[in-house]
Amino acid sequence: MKKGKILCLLFTVLFLFFTLSSCLQIDISLNDSIKSSPETSSATLPESQDENSSMDSSVSESPDKSSTENNTPPPLPEGSAFAVHFIDVGQADAALVLCDGKSMLIDGGNRADGDLIYTYLQKQSLSYLDYVVCTHPDEDHVGGLAAALTCADAGTVYCPVTSYSSKAFTNFADKAAERGLELVRPEPGTVFSLGSAQVTVLAPLADYDDNNNQSIVLRIVYGETSFLFTGDAARESEADMLESGAVLQSTVLKVGHHGSESSTTYPFLREVNPQYAVISVGKDNSYGHPTEEALSRLRDAGVQVFRTDMQGDIICTSDGKTVTFTTQRGSGAVTNPTEEETTGSGEQGGDEYRYIGNLNSKKFHLPTCASLPAEENRIYFLTREEAVEAGYTPCGVCQP
Repeated sequence: MKKGKILCLLFTVLFLFFTLSSCLQIDISLNDSIKSSPETSSATLPESQDENSSMDSSVSESPDKSSTENNTPPPLPEGSAFAVHFIDVGQADAALVLCDGKSMLIDGGNRADGDLIYTYLQKQSLSYLDYVVCTHPDEDHVGGLAAALTCADAGTVYCPVTSYSSKAFTNFADKAAERGLELVRPEPGTVFSLGSAQVTVLAPLADYDDNNNQSIVLRIVYGETSFLFTGDAARESEADMLESGAVLQSTVLKVGHHGSESSTTYPFLREVNPQYAVISVGKDNSYGHPTEEALSRLRDAGVQVFRTDMQGDIICTSDGKTVTFTTQRGSGAVTNPTEEETTGSGEQGGDEYRYIGNLNSKKFHLPTCASLPAEENRIYFLTREEAVEAGYTPCGVCQP
């Protein structure tokens, strides 16, 4: 009996022992599981953060890449060509823009220039103009456009007004109507293509009392080169364009209002920052254009100036990276002389230059030389080096 009780007690003790052991193992397992769970979380969290970080980085880089692509001009197609013809219409404005078989005429000079404009378009074999732009209704800009529309049909005619009380404007509007064309006032920010070039309308930004400030202002971009046509826009319009935040920087500036004192202000010129400027102006005009104020600003800005009164028709071509100028005459003209350079000048065209060459003898002279050639045999040079490079030798009399 005693032996049976002892065995029963023994089995009870063993049962309790194994039961406690199992509980301890379960507790240890649970503790290990609890401890291991944060370790797993901390190991995977950095990976999750890295993935999110990579996605954020990709998103933040996309706008930069897009911005870079937008600021880079698209490549020009093979065979593309661009040219601006600044037509010599005296104390007036006219420019013909040609790109990849497309054309745009900006202004047409005075009424008296109608035949000249007609003939110029014919010489370019133009029977259709994609765009005709009357920058504003003053006669020296609208006058020859009726003749242009007589010579050529057009796709679109832009003008800041649809009516104006003048014979020149009426002729223009009537001729446009005959062609079935509407006078369209373009909104600032309007963008259109001319071949591979892109044209943006920058002004007028308000209704001004002054016709000059009503001028349509166009910026043309071709490859990495750009051209700004300002019509007769004066300081009020220039200030509004600056305030608008529009891109104004341009390789070539068609100087506003024939070089008037009221245009090409310092703030505007600084923003445009052109390398070259073209002034369409008549010789010995009664307005005193271009004024010394405008010319001095261009000198201060280091801008190379071309002038129709001295150089006739001026053609500017672009290959999308650089621009090249060809002038009808006076390649060596001093187009923006200082007061010192003009002191002592005579009345003849050669006195606008430092040196005068003889086309026959290939000698070059000082303007004061007694052996100057006849006017029809002259060529003019800005510098001595230019004359020598052109193959001319110095005169033995004046020894330039």
